Amino acid sequence: MTVPVPQRAAAQRRRESAATTVPARSGRALGIANYLVTVGFGTPKKDISVVFDTGSDLTWIQCEPCVRSCYQQQEPIFDPRQSSSYKNISCSSADCSSLQSATGNKPGCSASNCVYAVQYGDSSYSIGFYAHETITLRDTDVLSNIKIGCGENNQGLFGQAGGLLGLGRDAVSLVSQAAGKYGKVFSYCLPSNPSSNGYLTMGWTVPISGVKYTPMLTDVSAPSFYFLDIVGISVGGEQLSIPASTFQTAGTLVDSGTVISRFPPAAYAALRSAFREQMSRYPTAPALSLLDTCYNFTGYDTVSVPKVMLFFRGNVPLDIHVSGILYAAKISQMCLAFAGNGDPSDLAILGNTQQKTYQVIYDTAKGAIGFGGGGCS
Repeated sequence: MTVPVPQRAAAQRRRESAATTVPARSGRALGIANYLVTVGFGTPKKDISVVFDTGSDLTWIQCEPCVRSCYQQQEPIFDPRQSSSYKNISCSSADCSSLQSATGNKPGCSASNCVYAVQYGDSSYSIGFYAHETITLRDTDVLSNIKIGCGENNQGLFGQAGGLLGLGRDAVSLVSQAAGKYGKVFSYCLPSNPSSNGYLTMGWTVPISGVKYTPMLTDVSAPSFYFLDIVGISVGGEQLSIPASTFQTAGTLVDSGTVISRFPPAAYAALRSAFREQMSRYPTAPALSLLDTCYNFTGYDTVSVPKVMLFFRGNVPLDIHVSGILYAAKISQMCLAFAGNGDPSDLAILGNTQQKTYQVIYDTAKGAIGFGGGGCS
């Protein structure tokens, strides 16, 4: 039987079907442990490799002239004077006033133009003009009048990436600005090694088989972050004894822009203890920065690494890929790729290392985060 589709439903279906996918790759070749996409900025477009970051909101790129300092990047630094679609935002505008919620800093003003400043947890920063510009994800997906930062003073741990693509929940993020086209839905898969490609998809696409969803939670004190609830951890098939309240004290955010997952002290101590016990046959190695459980595998043809699984609310498992269990600095120093927070009240973070090979779906409209194994290699 054929029935007419109501116009509203048809429009919703068209809106959900608007999606575009761009290749995502490891940033190792550019000296960074985050993940990159190449996006076109301006008219005519200039392709720039940027870190995509669910833990921040403002999209920005380095811009000429570099009035204080710019770091070295792979592609030529963007010059807004050569783009016909670039337009500075007035510091008396509502767009300028709304910047503070995304950056945590009150915007400034220079010759009536809005000036932004954003800094990150590792003390990296970008300062420059807030402007409208055209972003080209693919030749068939051109986004006009997107608000971005044009950074003329930038320093920090960005490797040779040209900037950052903000995928948080604030109104300034690309997810929010392009909501009319993509419906506040996006997904990605982070490849397990630098020679493989993953992807970033803006918009709704049919998930891979086996995707399970956990509730997307919101913290009123940090509303732009994507939170979820970790309810359990197992190592080598054995469930760890961790009080249910351990992860609920401060909450856990999912962050593609943080490399190593951070857990509450009690949870990390239990994970580390179980992992060390099951790895006791291997010689240890010195700690590496915040990674305190390291091994020397020199001379070993094969190594047996215990499976580490996280469990999210709703019986959603994350069977962590082996590349997300051990961080390989070198064969003589391979470390458990987790770290403990200094205080139980610190936010827990599910970093990108532990998300590798999974299709991770952020469906803000439905308030859910999906995880599906085997999304990429």
